[in-house]
Amino acid sequence: MTLDLLVAGAEVIDGTGAPRYKADVGVAGERIAFIGEGQGMRAALTVHGDGCIVAPGFIDSHAHDDLAVLSWPELTAKTSQGVTTVVNGNCGNSLAPYRRGSMRPLPLRQVDEAFQFESFSDYVQALESRPAAVNVASFIGHTALRACYVEDLSREAHPREIKAMRAATAAALSEGCLGLSTGTFYPPAAAATPEEIIAIGRDLAEAGGLYATHMRDEGDRIMEALDESAHVARSLGVPLIVSHHKVMGKANFGRTAETLRRIGAMSRNQPVCLDCYPYTASSSLLRLERLAMCEDIIVTSSRSLPGAAGQKLSVLAAQWDCTREDAMRRVMPGTGIYFMMDEADVRRVLAYPASVVGSDGISMDDHPHPRLWGTFARVLGHYSREVELFPLETAVHKMTGATARTYGLADRGEIKVGKAADLVVFDAARIAERATYAAPAEPAQGISHVFVNGRLVWDGRASTPARPGHFLRRGKPPA
Repeated sequence: MTLDLLVAGAEVIDGTGAPRYKADVGVAGERIAFIGEGQGMRAALTVHGDGCIVAPGFIDSHAHDDLAVLSWPELTAKTSQGVTTVVNGNCGNSLAPYRRGSMRPLPLRQVDEAFQFESFSDYVQALESRPAAVNVASFIGHTALRACYVEDLSREAHPREIKAMRAATAAALSEGCLGLSTGTFYPPAAAATPEEIIAIGRDLAEAGGLYATHMRDEGDRIMEALDESAHVARSLGVPLIVSHHKVMGKANFGRTAETLRRIGAMSRNQPVCLDCYPYTASSSLLRLERLAMCEDIIVTSSRSLPGAAGQKLSVLAAQWDCTREDAMRRVMPGTGIYFMMDEADVRRVLAYPASVVGSDGISMDDHPHPRLWGTFARVLGHYSREVELFPLETAVHKMTGATARTYGLADRGEIKVGKAADLVVFDAARIAERATYAAPAEPAQGISHVFVNGRLVWDGRASTPARPGHFLRRGKPPA
């Protein structure tokens, strides 16, 4: 057998959660063609993986790379940490649909004129005509739909507006989108009732779609928000994905024990998955009501004062001789990093059997949260190797096979003959995130090779020119 690629001498962690084993992995074209003893086989490229792990490429279950995959197609922040597929359109925020000439409210980012898509189909065509280094799957965002079709975002949608949003959602589902995402936490969607969302998503079940939500509240009223989310998904007859599950504010530290019990109870009647990231700081819009809940804030972007990006709000307040509230008003509108979560809660959610890993990184921020560059290496290095929260096989499963099954990405997430050749080779003893809050754009260490559809996109030092990514259409949802 002549191969295009042979990864020889590595230990295979196959993405299923099963114990690792020693084998060579061969690739022909875009597919895994051989697993076993490859001595004597010829390959155009042989990677000697002695002392390393070969695993399926990581799937970022919660990405905000909708624009980045077109404007920054090498997407080094992701490939450098082993990510080969990004799931976009989260928190209600998708790049399509977009009505030309309209102003997109925060949290929707300003759209470059070159990347304005009136339909989800237009976005798919752009991805297929200008592929990125990574594969892309996507939800259609409820907030984007509202911005496009609802005349007054401060109220619930009218029947004719709901009809237009449902039609756009159905069209996106026909193009293979994963389902509908919402972000009722944010002002553009906060006025939407559960009934509005259910009416828009009526076609999800027949299409095998998912419902993912940045819930209305992740603080004091988190239990009510969980119940609402479960109600919407149950009414639609589709699986629920709770986005970046966490509890926020000191008064709520420890409450993941309570939320996970509730989620476990819900799971007896409906499929529920959580995505989560391995940090105690979140990143979101700058909002005055959050000041009392957190120790400090790092400004990640500011429309009014771009130079404030990367600065702590407390430092800016001291420089300007004003209160934190006044400093916040000066840098708004914008985004920031909030230190408002408990380490024990982060670990509890990461270890929960139904959780998968997603960065929630915002690639277009001027000074991003380090999770953009460090999430996957941090789970493998810090939480699996150092903290011993779970075995390496479990960590990989939460980034690969479990995610692929939940999101209906049928040919991804496992090392198995016939599956897509998305592969990452890494040193389990060295892998670690290097991105920090002060220097967030640092590539991970310990990852030597990353392949997407059989082609090398990260060589351990830099991105390659290859752009082999595909748009991944939704497959069969989990039973």
